[in-house]
Amino acid sequence: MKRKNEKKIAAAQRHPRLTRFWHGFRVWWRRWELSRWLILILMTAFLSLSAFYTIKAKVADVESLKASLKQTRPTVYDRDGKVAGTLYSQKGTFVELSAISKNVQNAVIATEDRSFYRNPGFSVKGIARSAFNYVIHHGQIMGGGSTITQQLAKNMLLSQKQTLGRKLEEIYLAVEINRVYSKTDILTMYLNNAYFGNGVWGVQDASQRYFGRNASELTVAQGATLAGILRNPTFYDPVKQKENMIGRRDLILRLETETAFITTAQADQAKQEALTITNTYQRSNGYQYPYYFDAVISEAINDYGISETDVLNKGYKIYTSLDQDYQKQMQASYDQAWVFPANAADGTLAQSGSIALDPQTGGVVAVVGRRGEHVFRSYNYATMAKRQPGSTIKPLAVYAPALANGYHYDSSLVDKDMTFGSNKYHPTNADNRYLGQVPMYEALAQSRNVPAVWLLDQIGVNKGVSSVENFGIKVAKNDQNLALALGGLSSGVSPLQMAQAYTAFANQGKMTTAHFITKIVDATGAVIVDNTKTKSRTVMSASNAKVMTSMLLGVFNTGTGQNAKPDGYAVAGKTGSTEVPKSYGYGTKDQWIVGYTPDLVVATWVGFDKTDQNHFLQGTSSQGVAPIFKLEMSKMLAYSPKTSFGTEDASSIAKEKQDNTTGAADWFSDLQGGLNDTWEKAKDGLGNAKNNLDQWYNNVKGLFGQ
Repeated sequence: MKRKNEKKIAAAQRHPRLTRFWHGFRVWWRRWELSRWLILILMTAFLSLSAFYTIKAKVADVESLKASLKQTRPTVYDRDGKVAGTLYSQKGTFVELSAISKNVQNAVIATEDRSFYRNPGFSVKGIARSAFNYVIHHGQIMGGGSTITQQLAKNMLLSQKQTLGRKLEEIYLAVEINRVYSKTDILTMYLNNAYFGNGVWGVQDASQRYFGRNASELTVAQGATLAGILRNPTFYDPVKQKENMIGRRDLILRLETETAFITTAQADQAKQEALTITNTYQRSNGYQYPYYFDAVISEAINDYGISETDVLNKGYKIYTSLDQDYQKQMQASYDQAWVFPANAADGTLAQSGSIALDPQTGGVVAVVGRRGEHVFRSYNYATMAKRQPGSTIKPLAVYAPALANGYHYDSSLVDKDMTFGSNKYHPTNADNRYLGQVPMYEALAQSRNVPAVWLLDQIGVNKGVSSVENFGIKVAKNDQNLALALGGLSSGVSPLQMAQAYTAFANQGKMTTAHFITKIVDATGAVIVDNTKTKSRTVMSASNAKVMTSMLLGVFNTGTGQNAKPDGYAVAGKTGSTEVPKSYGYGTKDQWIVGYTPDLVVATWVGFDKTDQNHFLQGTSSQGVAPIFKLEMSKMLAYSPKTSFGTEDASSIAKEKQDNTTGAADWFSDLQGGLNDTWEKAKDGLGNAKNNLDQWYNNVKGLFGQ
């Protein structure tokens, strides 16, 4: 004791000011009894929060939860506000608990909430575990710790945001749900509302999707498998991640033995059962525009932070830019196998993706993501693919910046067999012919490579790069060279990106931002996403956009896109392709057409998923992608407003200019000849007058005898 006092005295001597402050603070704290006030404040805050969340739980529509499972539908609306379909006609086929195998029920309880039948809706241990995680993860709410009732409250009444406020609300709602419903009802709602991956909701549909049987018929192993999906439907996908799923299933079987739902012998037997997928699930026809609806879900997730679970589970009203007429026509076109290149020798389909935008708004009005049978949220070539654009990049990288730097549609460009720069870059024309000089509009229409490279070299690669990036396409450092003129992008572009870029040509120089969703309204009527205002930026002058259109009209009238031109319609745009190694033979890797009218921009790509010596496209873009583009464009334009471009083909403008110049020259020549004749006649007249005057003068002289 004496030693402690000595230490205190020594410390006080070393820090006299701190000691005096601490002594004064303690006297002040005791004098005003601040400990009691602090306890009172904390209790008041706790009671206030409890009252707040209790009231929120009481006013929540808990009583209608079970009924809502049978009727709530996420509805998609088109750009006219008409119902286009549902993401699913219902969240899942609803079944009562008596129609759900005990093998599923036991597996879920053993895994998700062992105290389910005893707790009041929340678990004290779970909350303590969550609080501990909250502290060690520096204020971040981590997953786990939620009872089945809490998960039901979160999935049906709350967002997926991991916040302290949301967690507290979840607990109070769970208490209210536990008060209103029996444990049987709660487990029934949970199993019917749970998401089991691959676009499947509810235990009955999941049983059909993975095992081809009813939920009442599942084995011990199958019940554990479905329970295992719930933790992470992507990572434990029985179809795509079978090894992960088997490991998870076996863990759940062990947990069931620990909770005495099954014996060790039953668990061992279940582990020996093969995980065989049998799919007899049939989705409702409400998902009638599958690639468009897939893209809507992806945009909600990627752009607005809404989880797939919420998109498919919350009964949202999703308003989009969809035009059902355009979409039906595009889908009908893709059903025609004859408009696509032949399959590879091994039967592999030549793939394709098309997307159509309204250039005035940027709204996606139609999309088809691939050929073949649709798989929920599968790879979409129209929105996800990154392929080299070939010559479709020329208007963005070469001709648009050239117009901005003083060139004209009929400026003369060099077209010779030549090399460029110190690295001797040697582009060639597709036909291996060189014209010496060629007007810009003809070089573009005929997609001549050397004039494009020469022109980019003249204006500077940096201006070409800046232009492409201004059109919304990032150019990597190693792609910033003259090969950019021919589409040399190592990272590639998607049809969506190309269609968005070309909206600038169709929209007086203003590029509009491509989007599917315009608005999302939740089940309460609150607008949670508002994208109704058009987003655009000016990337070129209106006059230059008009000149570009006049040149791009030539692509379909007299150039490389003649075979793709829809009959009876004026279309502007550009074709493109990328070559395969010469050792493969004559053919291409990617084929593109991006075409537009003032009402519609369509970008279409065709190619094999993976290109090799046995999987490439024969010929050029006029042979591969042209038929599908022509068919879909012909069908869609029949439903368009048919707005006129307001300009002619550049070749026609050039011809008129030439004719006018020739006429003016002839007129000037005639005028000059007339003036010469008049002058000669005037000179003759003056000469005759002079002779007559001389004769009169001599006669007068004779009268006076001179």
